[in-house]
Amino acid sequence: MLLLVAIEVSKINSMKYALFLVATILLFSNVGLAHEKKVASTPPALYREIATQDSMMFAAFNTQNLGVFKSYFSNDLEWFQDNGGLIGYDTVFMNFENNFKKENKLTRKLLKKTLEVHPIKNYGAIEIGTHQFRHMENGREEIGIFKFLMIWKKTGNKWQITRVVSYDH
Repeated sequence: MLLLVAIEVSKINSMKYALFLVATILLFSNVGLAHEKKVASTPPALYREIATQDSMMFAAFNTQNLGVFKSYFSNDLEWFQDNGGLIGYDTVFMNFENNFKKENKLTRKLLKKTLEVHPIKNYGAIEIGTHQFRHMENGREEIGIFKFLMIWKKTGNKWQITRVVSYDH
């Protein structure tokens, strides 16, 4: 009889342990399924506004209109390049001016499905994406796909880029 009671207690303890394990698994699996509430969701109007700014800026780039292209950047621009380090405004635009003088016209295309826009409260927006650059070199087309992050500042109705991070070269 004592043996029978010990077996029943053992079964009860095993069942309690099994229930504890199941409850723990369910608890932690629900944590993984819970949706995180974003504090700053992206308004569709902001997304369209930054996408339009990007399009107009690179239309100037693709037509080598340096004056219009420069107008999209603030004078305190900091450009971070994974393979070039930190570059300031004057050097950035000296480099663009030299590139625009070359025979091999460089063009840029945003890979649209990669575009992300995130608001920055009381400042502007973050633009993240991937773009493709093309040019002819030695009789053949060269294509490069790179990632970028740009910080846009809105002053009144004017948008300008204050920071660029160009990477994955």
